[in-house]
Amino acid sequence: MTFIEANQQTCSQDGLCSAACPAKLINFSPGAYPAPIAEAEELCIRCGHCVAVCPSSSLLHAEIPLANCPKIRPELFLNPEQCEQFLRSRRSIRNYRDKPVPRETLQELIELARYAPTGHNTQSVEWLVLSDREDLDKLVQIVGQWMRWMLTNMKEFALSFHMDKALARLEEGDDVVLRGAPVLVVAHAAKEDPMAQSSCTIALTYLELAATAMELGGCWAGYLNAAASTFPPMQQALGLQEGHQCYGAMMLGYPKFRYHRMPERKTPSITWR
Repeated sequence: MTFIEANQQTCSQDGLCSAACPAKLINFSPGAYPAPIAEAEELCIRCGHCVAVCPSSSLLHAEIPLANCPKIRPELFLNPEQCEQFLRSRRSIRNYRDKPVPRETLQELIELARYAPTGHNTQSVEWLVLSDREDLDKLVQIVGQWMRWMLTNMKEFALSFHMDKALARLEEGDDVVLRGAPVLVVAHAAKEDPMAQSSCTIALTYLELAATAMELGGCWAGYLNAAASTFPPMQQALGLQEGHQCYGAMMLGYPKFRYHRMPERKTPSITWR
């Protein structure tokens, strides 16, 4: 088959694939079958819109086989009330049960997170998963070293984030960095990728939301992520490949507590034009 083609036995010639293509790579005129432009293979970002929008499954893409694109099941759509509870009931989990998370569960979770949108469909997010208690405790201690450096060299900034109090608690044995979570998930990508930060942030957000379906909870590891941005000992400990940077880190585990209400948030500030 060519890179993109229509199954003329089933194609209804509705032109939806052409209309939905964000790069306008599919020519269509009424009464004809859709056909790719000459540069389609070179310019295509492999988003799959053309395959996904075709109601008769007639649009064939050489790199997005129909067999890998399950049909959407309308009966599984969230209604507005379900969606509101799903999003409002999300909590940042800082207390975890002493229970390991199976690797198979983490694999499934990351498989879901890969469907997060990425700029230009680069799909450039990579993952580091740490679950060894000794390794996690080492990272916590390195964050403590970073806090001491910050309080000495960038005191005003460090105090604005209460690092003095956090460090005091840490030195007393209170893990304010990873909260005793059994798993840390790091999203990283190439520094030269201009979409890396947003792609990793969105992917981790997907991961945190999907975690609730597996009875897991998460929380952004802000102190650790900040240390990973500039502190060489943390960068060395994470051991990411050359040219890559940590763009987000999240604790994961089974929540110790169950929450029963959905606290209010600030009224949104909206400018309508």
